Amino acid sequence: MVFYELFCISRTRLVEANIKDLVKQTSLIVMNKGGVVRNLKPMGELPLPYRIRKHQEYHVQGYQWLMQFDANPSVVNELNKKLKVDPRVLRHAVIRLGSKLEDIVVSAEKTGTKV
Repeated sequence: MVFYELFCISRTRLVEANIKDLVKQTSLIVMNKGGVVRNLKPMGELPLPYRIRKHQEYHVQGYQWLMQFDANPSVVNELNKKLKVDPRVLRHAVIRLGSKLEDIVVSAEKTGTKV
């Protein structure tokens, strides 16, 4: 499995239940296909670096959150398709952080710590 990070910006004026549902549905897509969600990090409502036009509306703020997960590339393709058409999502990006254990885990040599 490959280690990925999803960065997502959703609409700000959503009810809290909608944001929770978006995060839950995104996590379930990964887990139902045999993936593992490692971390969810809400970053809160933040101003966007530029105005985003999505769903015939301009947005200057967005609710931003990160999800780190392990999955295969076909799961990422399905996740991209679902998030692209979801009206709650303004932008999203999936970044591959590593495919080997050495890429993901920082060794003691590189950090200078003693084991």
